[in-house]
Amino acid sequence: METESRVTKEQLNVFGEPLELCSCRPTTGWYRDGFCKADETDIGNHTVCCVMTESFLTYSKAQGNDLVTPVPEYEFPGLKPGDHWCLCAPRWKQAYEDGMAPLVRLKATQIGALGFIGIELLLQNAFVTKS
Repeated sequence: METESRVTKEQLNVFGEPLELCSCRPTTGWYRDGFCKADETDIGNHTVCCVMTESFLTYSKAQGNDLVTPVPEYEFPGLKPGDHWCLCAPRWKQAYEDGMAPLVRLKATQIGALGFIGIELLLQNAFVTKS
């Protein structure tokens, strides 16, 4: 008996394609599986895959969310510039409005982020890799 493979909304990126991995070094995501996917239990909506910058990490710490300091009991190594990390969509938008948003890896950003951030804004802030 053949089973039908079903892709859920949680597995799609902002383009409606399969969601790409954000990071396993360090491991990120609501599920700590490397993917920026959320469900109804994730009130923060950790759906935006971003490339960390010194300015964003400093900004985030000033907002009360210290992403730099390691927390060994949660196996959190602390982030540094260049790391990829799943941010809460509302937090990314707040950082954008304050001129501090990090660039976004669109193919690793879950479609659910579009409920908070318009696709045009995400496209304007896309991280582009050099081939």
